Amino acid sequence: MLESKFYPRFKDTDALGHINNASYSTWFEEARRPIFKFFVPDLDPKKWSLIIARIEVDFLAQGHYQKETTVKTWVEKVGNSSFVLVQEAYQENVVVARGKSFLVHFDYSTNKSVKIPDEIRKNLEALIVKGN
Repeated sequence: MLESKFYPRFKDTDALGHINNASYSTWFEEARRPIFKFFVPDLDPKKWSLIIARIEVDFLAQGHYQKETTVKTWVEKVGNSSFVLVQEAYQENVVVARGKSFLVHFDYSTNKSVKIPDEIRKNLEALIVKGN
């Protein structure tokens, strides 16, 4: 399981005084960076080989300004050319948001999905958390 820390800024809040829903998607994306590096170690966009097919986010509690937010990321499953990530955002040990990302290993020159290489598959499988 991977963990990333975020500190909500004033701009991450909305008029209701809690963390805006779009902020969680941004934090989840940033927390996926180590996964992206499995595929493109230098994160060069010209070498990019992933595409997001679907994103889901459930908002479970209010998040608040200036409270440390921890995002936990793990792999739910790995298919032939795709995989599913689960992410949870915590404030004060309470899950405030839970998301799933469905990512596809993708060849942009052919516009087709491609098999995940064995070495990358092993890295992804090492992040599978049983029972979550």
